[in-house]
Amino acid sequence: MTADLFFQYLFAGITYGIMYAIVAIGFNIIYNTTGIINFAQGEFVMLGGMIAISLLHVMPLWLAIAGAVVLTMLVGALIEILFIRWLDNPSVLRMIIITIGLSILIREAALHVWGESIRSLPYFYGNEITTITLGPVRLSPQVLWVIGVCGVVVLLLSVFFKGTPLGREMRACAANRRAAILCGINARNMVTFSFMLSAGIGALAGCVMSPITYTQYDSGTPLAIKGFTVAILGGLGNSMGAVAAGILLGIIEAYSISFVPLAFQDAISITILLIILFVRPHGLFGSGETARLKEF
Repeated sequence: MTADLFFQYLFAGITYGIMYAIVAIGFNIIYNTTGIINFAQGEFVMLGGMIAISLLHVMPLWLAIAGAVVLTMLVGALIEILFIRWLDNPSVLRMIIITIGLSILIREAALHVWGESIRSLPYFYGNEITTITLGPVRLSPQVLWVIGVCGVVVLLLSVFFKGTPLGREMRACAANRRAAILCGINARNMVTFSFMLSAGIGALAGCVMSPITYTQYDSGTPLAIKGFTVAILGGLGNSMGAVAAGILLGIIEAYSISFVPLAFQDAISITILLIILFVRPHGLFGSGETARLKEF
């Protein structure tokens, strides 16, 4: 492998790893508030891209993206109100089954609305042949948008959860919901807001990623698998850990092309996930509390 190819693979791995990290952050938001895993997170990413592509026919790109984020947040709130809120102290397994069912429902609804066509948003700057040269590596400007959005999201979420009353209330609900209620926190509203925030970040990720990865009705499921793997690897609830784990997984996948066929790339993620769940269920950067995922 030449030096140029080595660095090209490296930057490709970082780019895709950051995409996985954004999806993992969506998992972390709901986990930080409810202690559960939302397997419909990948569908939020898909909806963001699809809705923005549809809105682009009647409004400028930036308004289409903003509208897609808002509409997807409303979908997230509706899902929580209709399918989650009425449950009384549900088990983790029950919540997993419900969110998997919601994922299938959203995916089939998207197929009915948009069909099987593969779509994409236009590049935010330039086009598919526009490149930026960094030494031996050529990058699309859209890659910088992906990196920038992820960095801003991680920074703002860290400040939100640790430095704002609302963020601390959401974390309190995850730590001990009954105690949070006794302290006067409206736990139901916190859960609804966590679904809205997670859906909004997923939609934003879907819009930023669309010019690179393209968008289809079933594109959310593979992203959900990768995002969940990264969330576990980085330690559930740890956004910085998700970024580090995402980059690690992306780089492993990028270099694996030299050794295994492309068709086996998804198997690498599943293998890593299984190893982590057996050997270190709280992840590389997580606390021992995450080990309760072994109850799955």
